[in-house]
Amino acid sequence: MEENGLQKRIDTTAFAFRGYNVTNLGKTPELLEHPDYGPVVERYLGEASRIATNALGRRINLVRRVRRRQETTLRTYGQAIALVMATELAQMELLEDLFGVKFAEAQLTCGYSLGEISALAASGVFDMEACLNILLPLADDSAELAKKVTMGIVFCRGPALDYTAIERLCLQITNEGHGTLGISSFLSPNSVLLLGQGKTVDKFKNSIKEVLPQKVHVRKNPHRWPPFHTAIVRQKYISNRAAVMLETATGGFVAPQPPVLSCVTGDMSYNELNSRAILSRWVDSPQRLWEVIDKILRLGVETVIHVGPEPNIIPATMTRLSIDVSAQLSGKSLSSLGLRAVSRIVRNRPWLTSMISSDATLLRAPFVEQINLEDWLLSHDVPKSKPETDAA
Repeated sequence: MEENGLQKRIDTTAFAFRGYNVTNLGKTPELLEHPDYGPVVERYLGEASRIATNALGRRINLVRRVRRRQETTLRTYGQAIALVMATELAQMELLEDLFGVKFAEAQLTCGYSLGEISALAASGVFDMEACLNILLPLADDSAELAKKVTMGIVFCRGPALDYTAIERLCLQITNEGHGTLGISSFLSPNSVLLLGQGKTVDKFKNSIKEVLPQKVHVRKNPHRWPPFHTAIVRQKYISNRAAVMLETATGGFVAPQPPVLSCVTGDMSYNELNSRAILSRWVDSPQRLWEVIDKILRLGVETVIHVGPEPNIIPATMTRLSIDVSAQLSGKSLSSLGLRAVSRIVRNRPWLTSMISSDATLLRAPFVEQINLEDWLLSHDVPKSKPETDAA
């Protein structure tokens, strides 16, 4: 791909920002060591370290952490938040200043969990300091809650899941008083993420066969996760505290540019006034990832650029969808297929059947190009002359 190829198709490009994960370094050490990229990455990490030091009340040095290739853990959750956001914003500055790719001209941007807040920072709604000053004071309590929280991945290989039945069962288990259980993310029509305290995920796994007719699988994730996007955070008043801090956060009075496709609402809902209201919901509302992916396809996005260190859930979801749609096609072009071929695609994927029968948008999935930005930066030489700008 030529160096200016991204800008040439910017009006059909979406930028997707990643969220927190159990690993958060990615290739940031290589970017920090790069002769052209290093100064920008170091500046962002240094600024995030200053903000985190003030917010957490202890000395934070992200530059040293990255140089030592020292991964974050749940005990350093606040540092992970600062590291991911700083790296994402540094990558965006590198892409724009060194390669002339104008982020504001993109078709849209989005982000999963923490990534949505990074997207708001990149699109000019809040700056990094305002975002981190809301998130970091909540980090220690969130990590404390995570010690008793288990993630469960609920999925089936056939029909779409009955979201309502799953939500009802979560509420009933919570009502028993042995811990809160809730949906954290709607990943696809046939998969959701649960976060539950104590043995609530086990209780769900043992009870689900009595609720849903089809065979549903529940797989527990071995790691601990801060329970954002569920009601669990309310136990330490994290929702209310975030809402109060948002009231006086600097910024928040401009519409994002480019538009932000929100995992809170599943739509491009942000305007010049409602960012605080949506972010208040971000804290304890499930992530509507599937609605975001579906919207990306419906809007005709041709390229998705994944931003941040080692992007994970959005590229994994899009890749899995592409594989499902492309399955059993024997390398043939989708554009030349008729109803018989479409029938082969969905034969063992009933949830796809109902969707494609009413709207063939999902057939676009294999044609959407995905680019991992940190890999793209490391595989491209910086142009010898700075790209022209409108001002020039």
